[in-house]
Amino acid sequence: MRIPVVLLSGVDPDAMAATMVGLQFDLPSTVACRHHIDVERGMLTRTVSDLTGVVETHETLLEHACVSCAIREDILPTLERLARDGRWRSIVAHLPVGAEPAHLCAALDRDTRLARHLRVSAAVTALSARRPVRDLLGDDLLAERGHHCARDDRRGVGEVLAAMVEHADVVAFDDAAEPVARGLVRTLARPDAAVLDGVHSLGGEVLLGRLHQHERTLAWSSPVRTDALGEVRADGVWRVDLQSLQPFHPDRLLESLEALGSGAHRSRGCFWLPTRPGRALAWDGAGGQLSIGDHASWGSRRAFTRIVLTGVGTAPAHLRPAFEHLLLGPGEEVPRGEDGLEPWLGPIRDAA
Repeated sequence: MRIPVVLLSGVDPDAMAATMVGLQFDLPSTVACRHHIDVERGMLTRTVSDLTGVVETHETLLEHACVSCAIREDILPTLERLARDGRWRSIVAHLPVGAEPAHLCAALDRDTRLARHLRVSAAVTALSARRPVRDLLGDDLLAERGHHCARDDRRGVGEVLAAMVEHADVVAFDDAAEPVARGLVRTLARPDAAVLDGVHSLGGEVLLGRLHQHERTLAWSSPVRTDALGEVRADGVWRVDLQSLQPFHPDRLLESLEALGSGAHRSRGCFWLPTRPGRALAWDGAGGQLSIGDHASWGSRRAFTRIVLTGVGTAPAHLRPAFEHLLLGPGEEVPRGEDGLEPWLGPIRDAA
């Protein structure tokens, strides 16, 4: 029998703890498995508990204190062991603070042996109601809050939390959220995801059903998504969807990256470059911090550029002109040789 697993992620330990308690009381015969990464000690701590109390605690010295090592060395083996134990009907997997659930979902999707015993029934993201807009759109780093997952982890809180919200089947505030914060989360989350004040209103059977559909989640969170979104200007939240079949000009992208990448907003999508015509390039930003990288081959699809930006208040007037400025113009000369983006996208010779 495949045991349903509810994945719990977040960037706020208190919100995650409150949500885990709610899940333990709502789910029938469940066991909770909480993992914590201590970066300074290079240690992964595992705590397994059910309604009777703590079942086990264990510390593992990681070769590298990072999420991928934690998943490989302890999280997946422990989930499999708990699923095969026979004492419980469901598992709540409390991931390390700042660990994105997409990594574990991908690992479970690839491993057919584990898939015989485990299935992700719901991905739950816990949010603190104290400062959700700052958490999503501010420029704090996880390391500044002591929630980084590795010594070299320089990820922004907003970048990580926004990705968690976009991956979630359920987004749970730990208290009543302000309308603007709820509207922001609602705009970022998948349209059919539940956005709630606490998980209690869903009920255990819903969470253990089939809320999580891996392909549907990938389609929403993909940099190259093609769904129709439309612009949003309501409830203090805005969304601007910028699209073109033209590539960005490499020189102007380097010179003017901040025009779209900086600011208190979430931005994500894809673009292409005339110097790398076969590659779909990912754009992922929040709170003024921006990551770009090589995503995948375009394959048989026609290349396109699309950046979706979301924020609160009033949308900056410069976004669309800035986007159009970055695009390669009709008849404009295509740069040859290196394009200056090798540190982020790799050598051009490997980009075909």
